[in-house]
Amino acid sequence: MVFIIMFIIGLLSAFVGSIAGLGGGVIFVPVLLFFAEFNESFSWVTPQNVVAMSLIVMIFTGLSSTLTFLKRKRVDVYSGTLFLIGSIPGALTGVYINQFVHIDAFQLYFGMLMLVVVSMFFVKKKLVKEPTLPNVNPGRFRVTRTFDLYGKSTTYSYSAILGIFIAYFVGMMSGLFGVGGGSLMVPAMILLFGFPAHIAAPTSMFMIFFSSVVSSSAHIAAGHVIWAFTFAAIPGAWIGGYLGAVVNQRLNSNVIEWILRIVMIIIGIRLIIQSF
Repeated sequence: MVFIIMFIIGLLSAFVGSIAGLGGGVIFVPVLLFFAEFNESFSWVTPQNVVAMSLIVMIFTGLSSTLTFLKRKRVDVYSGTLFLIGSIPGALTGVYINQFVHIDAFQLYFGMLMLVVVSMFFVKKKLVKEPTLPNVNPGRFRVTRTFDLYGKSTTYSYSAILGIFIAYFVGMMSGLFGVGGGSLMVPAMILLFGFPAHIAAPTSMFMIFFSSVVSSSAHIAAGHVIWAFTFAAIPGAWIGGYLGAVVNQRLNSNVIEWILRIVMIIIGIRLIIQSF
């Protein structure tokens, strides 16, 4: 029964995560924590092994989604690669910190993280301006990208240095909480850098694939992975990642953002309550 549940969790978390560019960890981790509280069969769950399993599952979610998005030319490969310069070292930092976190504190901090991210989406986009870094010429380290979406040309611009800095922080949260980083990176790309949601989510999945490979490798080396249950979740994650990427292209940007908000509010409140 546990193996069937793990398959379903992998499927649903990857499906929802791929739609919104989250990677699925934002669903996978809290659902396993929920089962650990109410089902003796999941008594093996700890912050360390649930994060390790989540990151391994996200490798397959990220790969499945990214391949689909690449075929549809929705991935900003240049920006995604640039952000990896920050997110990969950040992910390793997060993995190191994770081994010292107790499960109650983990649930509380994870829930707070989700609510902070949701609050970013309720900030009016017109009021959000990209911060200016001191002593940096605004014209020297800027990246400008142009994409064709549904017959219309869309252009956005951002500071490369700021992007790498944010990606480091996001990578650290990914390695610490096993959430892939999309729950932070997608809002940052949309609100701070002007990415369209249909480019931000696919680009986030591209990053999640590579950062998850690095983070999970560190967790594997630390012996945090329970392989039997992980292998049960992987097929579901592959299928869910593909289906979510297909559905993503059929929804408008506002729907994607609202799915992101609702899911994270529910999860955030639930985890905070669960931690006490």
